[in-house]
Amino acid sequence: MLVKSVPSHVRVGKPVRLAPMMKNVNEGKGLFAPIVVVTRQVVGKKRFNQLRGKAIAVHSQVITEFCKSIGADPKQRQGLIRLAKKNGERLGFLA
Repeated sequence: MLVKSVPSHVRVGKPVRLAPMMKNVNEGKGLFAPIVVVTRQVVGKKRFNQLRGKAIAVHSQVITEFCKSIGADPKQRQGLIRLAKKNGERLGFLA
């Protein structure tokens, strides 16, 4: 009889995952990025994020009202909101 030198099962630990980076890939890029960065430095990060949140909410409401006026369904509305976010990233509003 041969003696097995390797165990019949091997325990493997969970893979180590790094914490997700919540950073915009377009940071510092785009036409409006310099204005956004300077504004954030002037008013402070907390106040800046509050203003940004309000602006995004108002923009979403405008899109919603537009969709209601043309009779677009919720799926089309969501697509327009996603498109607005992508355009904002590209233009540097989310820098």
